[in-house]
Amino acid sequence: MTEAISLPADAEALRKAKANVVRLAAAGAFAGANSTVIIATASIAGSMFASDPAYATVPISVFVVGSAIATLPQGWVARHKGRRVAFMIGTGCGALAGLTGSLAMYRGSFLLLCVATFLAGLYQAVAASYRFAATDGAPAHFRPKAISWVMAGGVFAAFLGPQLVQWTMNIWQPYLFAASYLAQAVIAIIAMIVLWGVDLPKPTAASLKAGRPLMEIVSKPGFITAALCGVVAYGLMNLVMTSAPLAMKMCGLTLEDSNLGIQWHVLAMFGPSFFTGSLIARFGAKQIVAVGMVLLALAAVVGLAGLTVWHFWVGLVLLGVGWNFGFVGASAMVVETHRPEERNKVQAFNDFVVFGIMAAGSFSSGHLLSAAGWDAVNHVVFPPVVVALAALYLGWRRDRRTVEARVV
Repeated sequence: MTEAISLPADAEALRKAKANVVRLAAAGAFAGANSTVIIATASIAGSMFASDPAYATVPISVFVVGSAIATLPQGWVARHKGRRVAFMIGTGCGALAGLTGSLAMYRGSFLLLCVATFLAGLYQAVAASYRFAATDGAPAHFRPKAISWVMAGGVFAAFLGPQLVQWTMNIWQPYLFAASYLAQAVIAIIAMIVLWGVDLPKPTAASLKAGRPLMEIVSKPGFITAALCGVVAYGLMNLVMTSAPLAMKMCGLTLEDSNLGIQWHVLAMFGPSFFTGSLIARFGAKQIVAVGMVLLALAAVVGLAGLTVWHFWVGLVLLGVGWNFGFVGASAMVVETHRPEERNKVQAFNDFVVFGIMAAGSFSSGHLLSAAGWDAVNHVVFPPVVVALAALYLGWRRDRRTVEARVV
């Protein structure tokens, strides 16, 4: 009798989870397009307005800082007021980012540009939680796929973001990118409408008091390994991607080459998500993360091999796929470390660690590129990859010992 009752309940939970995934994937695509506009334009605009070329990538670093600062507050809002409220606040910040960015281009203001990218970072922090929101109330077997499919929405962003820049960057002459930022604001408002229909569990008074203390959860080896891999995957991707458009410009390549390179990069970031979840279900999250780390290292090898447009494009594609395997796998590992009632605080803390450490490293990218060149940026990739692979190996050994102990 119990089994007969549970099966329809599981089927209903799966149906609702799949409906949420569709909306969250669409919203993630729009958020990804917003981020892509920032990535494709901010360092170039920064080089136009900054007093020192070394500060050209500061707007993108401010974008990352905004993401880091917003992670814990958005987790608090989601836990106490519900995820939908957090989503509305995030998309509102995205719309303000576009309007402020357009004003920055009109006035030639480096400060306003940084304000715009900061607001875009707040939006990005909320958008990053979509992947975890897709697992709320979903059956356990569907969770890795839910994360992966939500991130697959970024495939649309891979086309919309760069093409949005391409179509609009010269519309409002002589203010380069001013119309691009206005279009970015419109996209954020569309995302707000899409997210209004997401049906997720609402917070209860009991759930706010339930669960283990945060430090007890995040001090365990499983969480530490997951967070470390997320930091390495996202941090290295951000370092290289942030520097790439400016490096291409320094090598005499065109804005069109740069925009297309970013488009292929974003497509590589999110395209594999159609099957990453299935790969994780078959081979395990740690194994997929390890493959991602190797691909990040290969991207750096290609970057060191030459300075042609193809070296940049191939390196950016490898960087994108490596990020996907590394970050989706690390996210699936995080979900395995907490109970349902602990999800918001643990997930928010994970993203705070990922974006916080990434923000600290992001400010060095412009100085590193300016002072030491593109080769130095690529050389930085290798040590963190080795550390992540070592942590994964130790985690795999722990898992193996646990299984053997159970058998005995």
